[in-house]
Amino acid sequence: VQLQASGGGSVQPGESLRLSCAASGSIFRGNVMGWYRQAPGKQRELVASITSSGSTNYLGSVKGRFTISRDNAKNAVYLQMNSLKPDDTAVYVCNAKVGLSQLNYWGQGTQVTVSS
Repeated sequence: VQLQASGGGSVQPGESLRLSCAASGSIFRGNVMGWYRQAPGKQRELVASITSSGSTNYLGSVKGRFTISRDNAKNAVYLQMNSLKPDDTAVYVCNAKVGLSQLNYWGQGTQVTVSS
């Protein structure tokens, strides 16, 4: 398995979750890592991404609530999600864009459910 995500679950609005994604070294080193999500009936969307140098990009609706980070020593990327809302409910998928061609690698997805 090249991308292994974990950390999803069911929480109430306002609570937090932290997603983790362990990657094989060959697809992690030097590449852009990101988290996408897909809710039922909706298209997959980019939630956050981080370059190898640490530059980040966020979906507008999660700015200020979510933080993406990476540990280059552990080949891991994380998504800290605070102040969760019901609209954040989705399957979250870890992604790596590899090489000059930006070939996409996808993890298996982890369910996040926010409900009272």
